[in-house]
Amino acid sequence: MSRDPDDVNKLTESTYKNVMEQFNPGLRNIVNLGKNYEKSVTAMTLAGKAYFDAVSKIGENAAVSPVSRELGVVLVEIAETHKKVQMELEQSFKKFQRELIAELEKKTDMDVKYMTATFKRYQSEHKMRQDSLDKSYADLKKLRRKSQGKQSGKYDMRENEYLETISSRQTEMQKFIADGCREALLEEKRRFCFLVDKHCTFSYQMAEFHDKAKELLSLKVLSWQNKCSDALQVPDTIVSMIEGMRPPISNTPRSSPLMEHFDRNSDSMVPPPAPPLKAQISPLANLFSNENPRNPVSPEHYSDQDSLDGSVMSRSPSMSSGMSLIKKPQVQTIFPHTAGNNESLLSFDDGEIITLLIQEEKDGWLYGELEKNGQRGWFPSSYCRSYNEPMTTNLMNVADISKQSEEEEEEEEEEQPVFLPPPDYGDSSREPSTPSAQNTVLSNGTSKPPFLAGGNPFATVRLRPTVTNDRSAPVI
Repeated sequence: MSRDPDDVNKLTESTYKNVMEQFNPGLRNIVNLGKNYEKSVTAMTLAGKAYFDAVSKIGENAAVSPVSRELGVVLVEIAETHKKVQMELEQSFKKFQRELIAELEKKTDMDVKYMTATFKRYQSEHKMRQDSLDKSYADLKKLRRKSQGKQSGKYDMRENEYLETISSRQTEMQKFIADGCREALLEEKRRFCFLVDKHCTFSYQMAEFHDKAKELLSLKVLSWQNKCSDALQVPDTIVSMIEGMRPPISNTPRSSPLMEHFDRNSDSMVPPPAPPLKAQISPLANLFSNENPRNPVSPEHYSDQDSLDGSVMSRSPSMSSGMSLIKKPQVQTIFPHTAGNNESLLSFDDGEIITLLIQEEKDGWLYGELEKNGQRGWFPSSYCRSYNEPMTTNLMNVADISKQSEEEEEEEEEEQPVFLPPPDYGDSSREPSTPSAQNTVLSNGTSKPPFLAGGNPFATVRLRPTVTNDRSAPVI
């Protein structure tokens, strides 16, 4: 694409002016900002060094802690690693200042003088060539004015010489303008290439810095994180030390193995939920369920019975706790029961002993452990009767215990057989039985003392409800 020489000349001059008026001042600004950048990075590295020195000091203080010693070591390692990263950053910016900022500053000072001189030389030479060309045009014009009305042969030769001179000077002028424009554009490009090349070098240095920083941090950050993953974990040495500080067990009375067995079972036992349906009533209890209204067991019976039992004799703390564990209530099955596919139920035959693990009845169900195989589960309370295992102790020699109370205790320890009521239970003239202080009636038709304590399960079946609030009987 051909352009007018004047347009090309204007492009050349604008290129030189752009370098001198825009690029070089911008380069000076970059140099000043680069110096500030390098100073701020140096200040940042100093502040980072002070910061990580403080972190390292805290880690050193944790070295005396028996439980945080490892975390203190981790803090020291983190601080040292980040200090290395800060040192690498500082070295990178020293190169940035030495290889980029200083070079730009030196090049800028030299380039301002060079570009000013180059532009002036171009302008002066262009002016000289333009003046020479203009003079040739003026001479040719004068010659043509003189040749008018005179012999043309004399002036034709001189006119041809002027035309040849003008043509050669125009060619030289065009070549000069083209070369000047090319040189101006190349000067501009060389300066931009220099700036880009220096910043590419700086970018390589920063990439190298980040690679080193990544290598330093990524290799250790996982191990650091694992050290603090569990804030509740205590080292084994500390656990053993704490255990060693506890008082020896021999200072307190040691309970029997049987008591420890019951403690473990009672503490660790989490029974399954009771069956959603109510328990089945035993076959014999169903005979009396239609005619016999029953009163629910009141908590007062338990409290009265407990007060009577507690007033019989006093025991030492260790003995009372031992007997309370040994005397867990037991029942004896009087009918067989099959659990079927329900794993939470208990299967048994009649005559087997079950230890109650949960003494409270839930919708006619009790939870216990079968003595013969240790199996646990729920079972209907009406399928069993209370059972008391005979016990002997050397602490019963108390002078205040009367002969009558001894006979009652011996009767309770003996297993009582199951008797069915006489067939004339329809006779309304019979006097209804009154529940004793030892026996209470449950909702399923069976009678048992607090926690199923012995006796005939049908002995207290009543044909007509009787309510009494008489508490005047003497306590034996």
